[in-house]
Amino acid sequence: MLQSPRVLYAIVSSGLAGVAYSFPTFQWPNPQLAYADNQLYEGVLDILAQNCPARDNTTINAEWLRIAYHDMSTHDVDDGTGGLDASIQYELDRPQNIGQGMFDSLNDFKAFDILAPFFGMADTIALGAVFAVAGCGGPLIPFSAGRVDATEAGPATVPEPQQDLASHTEAFRRQGFTPIEMIGLVACGHTLGGVRQVDFPLVVTDPEDVLQTFDTTIDFDNAVVSEYLQNTTQNILVVGPNVTTRSDFRIFSSDGNETMQSFLSSNTFNETCGNLIQRMINTVPSGVTLTQPISEPFDYVVAGPSFSYRNGTLSMVTHLRVMTDNPSRTVTMLWADRQGSFCPSTGCTTPSTDNLQVFFTFIGTIQGLTADRYVFNATIDPTTSISKFWFEINENDGSDPIIVDNGGSGFVVEQDSVFVDNGRSENVFVSPSFTDFIKVVVGVRGDASSSVAITTFDPNSDATTPPYLPTITTTNLQLDDSNPAEGGFTFFTANISGSVNFVNISGNVGGVSYTEENYDMSVVGFPFVTV
Repeated sequence: MLQSPRVLYAIVSSGLAGVAYSFPTFQWPNPQLAYADNQLYEGVLDILAQNCPARDNTTINAEWLRIAYHDMSTHDVDDGTGGLDASIQYELDRPQNIGQGMFDSLNDFKAFDILAPFFGMADTIALGAVFAVAGCGGPLIPFSAGRVDATEAGPATVPEPQQDLASHTEAFRRQGFTPIEMIGLVACGHTLGGVRQVDFPLVVTDPEDVLQTFDTTIDFDNAVVSEYLQNTTQNILVVGPNVTTRSDFRIFSSDGNETMQSFLSSNTFNETCGNLIQRMINTVPSGVTLTQPISEPFDYVVAGPSFSYRNGTLSMVTHLRVMTDNPSRTVTMLWADRQGSFCPSTGCTTPSTDNLQVFFTFIGTIQGLTADRYVFNATIDPTTSISKFWFEINENDGSDPIIVDNGGSGFVVEQDSVFVDNGRSENVFVSPSFTDFIKVVVGVRGDASSSVAITTFDPNSDATTPPYLPTITTTNLQLDDSNPAEGGFTFFTANISGSVNFVNISGNVGGVSYTEENYDMSVVGFPFVTV
């Protein structure tokens, strides 16, 4: 059964017979961009944010948007420090970050185990903000990855309701926003959620009030603006009994309500909010480079490759995501051997063995996306092996075939001497203890004198409170007695945690070093075994 695939993106080229088209793409491999697309369009985090679900008298979405802003608020545009870097995990003891919603949000992000070597908690918080806004009917915000997680707290610079307008203006200036943008960002943020009495008793002074919402809708809309301008607002930060904490009133009225008047246009409000929130989540320390923004999925997504050797045959599994649905479409994989030669017509080409419908997150559903995933299981001569592969797509509608070949260079297989053997590795369930682990088997094109080590990335944290840090472990593999050597291949093994999602493999075969980085353990579902 296919699981969250290791996605590697393709470039369409006319380097072989066919037609070239211009699609959003990047040069393969790029695991960071690949994973970002996968989490945005095929991930699982959106499940908690769809349709603006309630939690503790507010919404999950409001909590996710709040934690993103509070995390970003450490940024100092003058010296380039701080920003959205997950330092919030070390700052939850501060009064400005009070609230169970902060802990709940981080627990949400931890629960899905989506952290990766190139996708940390900061990227997850930013992705959560994208889902939070869209999940309540707001604009679709392009997503970039590449944030770097902080290892300590940042400065205590989150604006607080009791501060005066000058303090707020300076705080937003330091974060990189003008006074007009400050009005917009506050209005955009306060279209969701409200103020809890238990967290801010000096703001919500009536102990009977559990939560004072900013407006009368749970949706991401401009009701927070229209109700303010019509003097019907119940926003506690505008009309609250404590004049000192009427921070929204001071901010909203700071330009004579000119900006708020412009937000009576829903289009203006949504467009402005989309731009400002994108800038907010992309506010990072200087020196941190984010990926290109993803506003639509890449048209061609290549997974794998994943290898297995058994009974004289080297098998390679991969799959290709193709945007749009066409039941008449046929897709063929082609490859060249290690000498760079293309096989005769009887070999080095295989049709897809299966065609699976792609299920998108609600971001993709909103965009009306459809796609199919074509599965390939190629039988490769182990003596000549494989150096690169590519695809030919035929829509069978009279148009010329499309060649997907990574800009003419093909999808290069760097080495075939040390690899995770997906046919021999196993998911092991221990029934007496109800525990599980992965028996990972690595095939080596060499003898027992070879050595292999793996470094595992486990997104699951044993911590019960933040910070939630991944577990990274290096293990030397041992000879696998249950998989004896055959056909020039020797097999090594180790048991690793069942929640490991990426491994780096390093091997030494006959004095030559081989590596494979960021191998996705979910690229192919390993067989399940119960003991």
